[in-house]
Amino acid sequence: MELDDAARHGFGRMGFGCKHYRRRCRIRAPCCNDVFHCRHCHNESTKDGHELDRHAVESVICLVCDTEQPVAQVCYNCGVCMGEYFCRECKFFDDDVDREHFHCKDCGICRVGGKDNFFHCQKCGSCYSVSLRDKHCCIENSMKNNCPICYEYLFDSLRETSVLRCGHTMHLQCFHEMLKHDK
Repeated sequence: MELDDAARHGFGRMGFGCKHYRRRCRIRAPCCNDVFHCRHCHNESTKDGHELDRHAVESVICLVCDTEQPVAQVCYNCGVCMGEYFCRECKFFDDDVDREHFHCKDCGICRVGGKDNFFHCQKCGSCYSVSLRDKHCCIENSMKNNCPICYEYLFDSLRETSVLRCGHTMHLQCFHEMLKHDK
């Protein structure tokens, strides 16, 4: 049975991916030439601790037809859309558009939560919730540090962050855990 273009394009939507993203492709990491579902899967699996530069990815493998090809939203072999959200600059794919992805030119990466819900603070060097506009203490590059509790790098973390009154940043969940254990 031959699928029409629309059915082919949407085939397998939300049916493939990893714990981080729903997508219909895997990426070839140029740093080690191995194949992973996403950069987070790569970074979690490397024994030497090297990280994948999202911008350096040049090829993807379609999970529907297993064709390796240059980065593109639509597979040139089977016509499936490899991610409903696609950012050519970040080489990023995700079928879960409810996450409201957007690319911040100033950050140089894609973020989640809806562009209208965030602003980029030039001094801090990161995107923050619009509720913090003119209501946070700016510290230059404050998000380009590790969380003081779990030590994960904050700038491109998938976890929600909090800006303390002093201007320092940490994961919101870590902040709540700290309060709970250190009354």
